[in-house]
Amino acid sequence: MGIATINPATGETIQTFQGLGDGAIARAIDTAQQSFEQYRRTSLAQRATWLHAAANLLVEEKDIFAKTMTVEMGKPITAAVVEVEKCAAVCRYYADHAEQFLAPVTIETDASHSYVMYQPLGVILAVMPWNFPFWQVFRFAAPALMAGNVGLLKHASNVPQSALAIADIFQRAGFPEGAFETLLVGADKVAQIIADPRVKAATLTGSESAGASLAAAAGTQIKKTVLELGGSDPFIVLESADLETAVATAVTARMLNNGQSCIAAKRFIVQESIADAFTQKLVEKYAALKIGDPLLPEVHIGPLATPAILQEVHQQVQSCLAAGGKVLIGGDPDAVPTRADPALSRGNFYPPTIVANLPHDAAIAREEIFGPVATLFRVADLDAAIALANDTTFGLGSSAWTQIPAERDRLVAEIEAGSVFINGMVKSDPRLPFGGIKRSGYGRELGSQGILEFVNVKTVWVK
Repeated sequence: MGIATINPATGETIQTFQGLGDGAIARAIDTAQQSFEQYRRTSLAQRATWLHAAANLLVEEKDIFAKTMTVEMGKPITAAVVEVEKCAAVCRYYADHAEQFLAPVTIETDASHSYVMYQPLGVILAVMPWNFPFWQVFRFAAPALMAGNVGLLKHASNVPQSALAIADIFQRAGFPEGAFETLLVGADKVAQIIADPRVKAATLTGSESAGASLAAAAGTQIKKTVLELGGSDPFIVLESADLETAVATAVTARMLNNGQSCIAAKRFIVQESIADAFTQKLVEKYAALKIGDPLLPEVHIGPLATPAILQEVHQQVQSCLAAGGKVLIGGDPDAVPTRADPALSRGNFYPPTIVANLPHDAAIAREEIFGPVATLFRVADLDAAIALANDTTFGLGSSAWTQIPAERDRLVAEIEAGSVFINGMVKSDPRLPFGGIKRSGYGRELGSQGILEFVNVKTVWVK
């Protein structure tokens, strides 16, 4: 499998990389294991010092790292800068709170002293996606390193420069050699790495198929995994909602990262009584979005990450039309419309698109569309909104808009998802656990729960 930086805005190949062979992989795992034997004995204070140093590097060089991301996968440069800053924040959060999260917990029993302590597992493999090339890695690495584990990163093959930059940050921050390493390998090497007895667990953010493959490989080795997979997040707008704020947030929630986010709002479920007004305002805001070179700060929408993703999104819109949907703005039924714009003809651009009138029971209505395409549904009432929101195999995030407390309480209790945001956009926050249910995965990242995913929860009983 090719490992290369290919600018998705121009199609230009910037740099290609040779993947590691079996011998180099084995040596990297050996280095990680040797590092762990020493690193696990370092103090939390020392780890925190190194992690704060990593945060400082991220802030000092954020413009460089942001450009790397934008050139590799196409996110708007302003969003890329914010992503780097968020990585610094998660480093500082765990540097400051890990001691509290990992403190032994005394439990009264028939022993003289009984307690629970938390110890690191060892070498953890992280299989990470391209859509948030820095954030996805740092939200794993910060808690894992503070817990005393060491990390091996197998990043997506289209963001190798981001992967190498992250390993370099940890090295320059002072972490010991082997505490965090990047492996430039294809997906075909993952099972081999998992099978190595020195690798104790794995985490993956990505597609359902990738998650199932990793979980199967880890399962044969009886090794723990944490999976954060796809989502088809509902964005419910009820009659009492603040319509202006809901519409403005809806645009941001769908267009985040050019629409390539697992927790992006994808299915807009609107109460019939306000559906016309919501739709009109949403179309107007979509029409104002600027699509183009993501390195320009005024651009809202850049290219999709690869030609394959562009083609898949186009085919999914075609499927919406075949099922009876109607495009209100954006995607053309016959061809990708941005091909008509010479300035965008070489890149993987797809216009912001809204599809309405899609039958609720259409297969495509339940799929995840990983691009700037919103599907719009009308429902009679709260009961219908909740039923449609839950009519999916996914259960990652959800956003709902209402000013009525009774409606809020039902939405919080009844929506099947790892998170429910009321009158706000779904987002990840270092202070809150993040993850999904159903086919969106299992386990949690972030918060106090995230740092405890890859530790030995050891019971100690003394008499």
